Amino acid sequence: MYLEMKHISKSFGNFKVSDDVSFGIERGKLVALLGPSGSGKTTILRILAGLEHQDEGDIYIGGKLMNGVSVKDRGIGFVFQNYALFPYLTVHDNIAYGMKLRKKSKHEIQSKVSELLELVGLPGLGSRFPAQLSGGQRQRVAFARALATEPQVLLLDEPFAAIDAKVRKELRHWLKDMIEQVGITSVFVTHDQEEAVEVADELIITNEGCVEQVGTPIDIYKNPQTSFVAQFIGESVILDDYAYEKLRGFQRQEGAPSAAIRPEFVKVIAAGQEPEFPSIYMNGVIRHKEFRGRYTELTVQIGDIELKAEQQIDEGNMKKGDAVKVMVSRLFAFDSKQAYNLVNLGLKNENIYYI
Repeated sequence: MYLEMKHISKSFGNFKVSDDVSFGIERGKLVALLGPSGSGKTTILRILAGLEHQDEGDIYIGGKLMNGVSVKDRGIGFVFQNYALFPYLTVHDNIAYGMKLRKKSKHEIQSKVSELLELVGLPGLGSRFPAQLSGGQRQRVAFARALATEPQVLLLDEPFAAIDAKVRKELRHWLKDMIEQVGITSVFVTHDQEEAVEVADELIITNEGCVEQVGTPIDIYKNPQTSFVAQFIGESVILDDYAYEKLRGFQRQEGAPSAAIRPEFVKVIAAGQEPEFPSIYMNGVIRHKEFRGRYTELTVQIGDIELKAEQQIDEGNMKKGDAVKVMVSRLFAFDSKQAYNLVNLGLKNENIYYI
């Protein structure tokens, strides 16, 4: 691993913000630290940068121990969510600032700034001031400035938080392409699941100062390993009981009384329609319907529970109050620590028939 954190702990007074955090990142990868507010992700980023010092544990970059190494000597580039550009300096001088501190030659500075302006898609804007740029352009300048000193690692703290939704989506694609082109090992902090899944090669899920799970976005989405990840990733309805009396096709996992059910696990059809596996469908009623653009979100009631489902816009026109048939294809059962991926038994074995 190119970047490693081993058994990192950090406390502020009696509050432990990092608790035995360990993970490794391969060279050139773009990794997201994803978690709710207060989960410790920004503290991890600041410890990596040397802006905070861990109470315990070791940090390695390129096989070199970073404990005690100053911020300026770690070879870290940092991009902040508020850009942190100098308003009285031009774009050129903002990008050149770190190189000037390192006493690079004027020719080297000019060449590097021109190269970076091309890289971030802002050629010809070097003479402008930050106030003359859009939010997206200012963030691109911040990226260029962070890369100007040729750091070993790039750290990004909520880099798109101050940018409107449309530009933010465009910058996600741009960031991923830029990191691949430059080949720099990068870590960014976000609480936006869509952003993390779309951009990162790998996710590190944090909660209450601990690392809950590490893996690719697909692996974590499909196979959450802990109760926290099962409930945090995606948009789930949480049930206190999911046994056969509640949901056909499921048997309670020993020691795991609760379950998380995502909308994509719920199939809803009209009451008069004949399903392929009729015995695992239950009678329900549509209680709410909300158009989301690409799909319609349905809230369906089955007995005394309510589930969310997604209906594509060309799948019919169910309305509030309609009687329907409902089937749950899978769910994540969980106890206080571990999550279990359960598939509806009626889908796994066509000989099973529920009455």
